[in-house]
Amino acid sequence: MTAIIHVIAGPTASGKSALAIEKAQQLNGVVINADALQIYNALPLLTAQPSPTDQAQVPHKLYGTLKPTEICSATQWVAMAVTAIADALHNGLTPIVVGGTGFYLKALMQGLSDIPDIPVNIRTRLIEQQRLLGNPAFHQAFSAVDPVMAARLHQNDTQRLIRAWEVWEGTGESLAHWQARTPKPPQPGWRFAVTILEPGRDLLYDRCNQRFLNMMTAGALTEIRDYIKLIEQGHALSQGGATQALGFHPLASHLRGEISLDEAITRSQTDTRQYAKRQVTWLRHQIKPAENIISLTRL
Repeated sequence: MTAIIHVIAGPTASGKSALAIEKAQQLNGVVINADALQIYNALPLLTAQPSPTDQAQVPHKLYGTLKPTEICSATQWVAMAVTAIADALHNGLTPIVVGGTGFYLKALMQGLSDIPDIPVNIRTRLIEQQRLLGNPAFHQAFSAVDPVMAARLHQNDTQRLIRAWEVWEGTGESLAHWQARTPKPPQPGWRFAVTILEPGRDLLYDRCNQRFLNMMTAGALTEIRDYIKLIEQGHALSQGGATQALGFHPLASHLRGEISLDEAITRSQTDTRQYAKRQVTWLRHQIKPAENIISLTRL
């Protein structure tokens, strides 16, 4: 039986969440998160999670799902998303998958390499090792284990470094080996109606700047201060996971007295605009027509 899954993608601050709610109201839908940061139960302001008011309008899934001590891989997200989509279809609801993490969406629609399950204790140990070593030393240590993948990953790409190391340790093969294999196909019978938002550059940059100011007004600095306390208590990661939220590190630097608040805001806005630009480029080149994509609209 064929099922239609709606997908809404686009750069940060492009209006994806608002469009998803509107579409869910029209189609008796459920909004399913495809944002790598909004999946954490942490930093809801800084990660731009839909507000409680927004989430009360229509059902939302996979928001604030993981603890701030966890790291989510694309494989893990796809498994959760497939379950959420299947549940929605079973209950007669229209799945509306929305987010800016293009790799997650591509993995859902095109499939992933069939990597064996990795024991949880391996990831837990590596997360702690990364926390103790810090990013440069962790990357250097990984280079001695898997030089091929280490060369592909930046030392600050904490989440993917941990994932690559756990795959090597859990399977005895480099992640590069698994990525070169034919991907596991997506769910049979599922067809995707994709909408990609592409605001003009000036408008998008203005939205990025203003949204960050709105986050500050709403209490983002206090949110980060509270998160830092969780780190000190061992209840949250100091690198990777939710800390990859745009603005986290500049504002944390301000709280440590290293830079002024104005400078932290300026850096955060710059980082947000640059990230949005990279998202636009990625989505233009990576999300393309396919047999299981019944429509692809760019707005």
